[in-house]
Amino acid sequence: MALRQKNHYVPCVYLKRFSSDLVHVFTYRILVADRCVPVWKRCSIKGVAYHKHLYTRIISGLESDEIERWLEREFETPAEEPLRKATAGLQLAKTDWHKIIRFLAAQDVRTPARLTQVLSHLNETMPAVLQECVEGAVQKLEEARRSGNPITALKFPNSEILPIRVRTGTKPEQGFGTIKAETIVGRSAWLFNMKHLLSRTASILQNHKWTILRPPVGISWFTSDNPVVRLNYYCDRRYDFNGGWGSPGTEILLPLDPQHLLYTQIGQRPPDRGSVVSLPHANLIRRVIAEHAHRYIFSCSEDVEIPTLRPRTVSADAVRHEQEQWQSWHEEQSRAERELMGWSGS
Repeated sequence: MALRQKNHYVPCVYLKRFSSDLVHVFTYRILVADRCVPVWKRCSIKGVAYHKHLYTRIISGLESDEIERWLEREFETPAEEPLRKATAGLQLAKTDWHKIIRFLAAQDVRTPARLTQVLSHLNETMPAVLQECVEGAVQKLEEARRSGNPITALKFPNSEILPIRVRTGTKPEQGFGTIKAETIVGRSAWLFNMKHLLSRTASILQNHKWTILRPPVGISWFTSDNPVVRLNYYCDRRYDFNGGWGSPGTEILLPLDPQHLLYTQIGQRPPDRGSVVSLPHANLIRRVIAEHAHRYIFSCSEDVEIPTLRPRTVSADAVRHEQEQWQSWHEEQSRAERELMGWSGS
């Protein structure tokens, strides 16, 4: 099969729910190079919310799209029919809710906004991970010495996703040796974090009580390139987006289409499915969706309130810098992964 280079971090199957023709979606850019850039642009769904090789990883020196296919197979495709039922007002079985919530989990961890957050966190925590790796390697060497069984290679668990290279050096004449662990805080670390969360941690989301909320007449939901909001709300002007998947009081929401919003508040019983929220509550939800967006807001129409909810940033330098970073993303990450693991090839 051909390698999938074009990785949509907001799936087309999801964006179609905010389209009147299933082909196009109105797009509002938050970062623009010039004030003359149109406020709204009607874009092809296939042409937005993607980066080339966002999820590509290097396995034994070769490019692999296993993560892209895994996300589609395990999270996108299973949720397509349940999402249709949810927005059509049809009865949802327990398995339908399960698939919708798994879709939400995947959408929360797969975006460039989450990439930035995770890499910032890993820069702080990775030394502890490497220390754990080294201590484990020392234990294995000690066990091998006691048993008399030689170790031909030291391999860190999950190193097929997170490249960690462990090197040993012995000096028998001096009675000691060295162990060195190396890794890269980049794409491979992010993909490792993503797969770990979705395979092990995301199950906690299934324990919450979920509902689907409707907006009042004349109001509609929109979405963004960072559509899963984890809201810690204290008062009208005091809230943050640092809620956890299992944090009591955190509100988690995901727009499903212009008239349906997936919602839970951890530890609380939510309103009945199909409940219409008040106008002030709807305006708050729209505001936090807009503020939580990273670079794009997507809507079924040219929503005139969006520029007020999330004013654009105009900076040609910032646009150019970001474009250059993404253009070099795959080459730089691939080269670093190959060099770390001693792989050759292109």
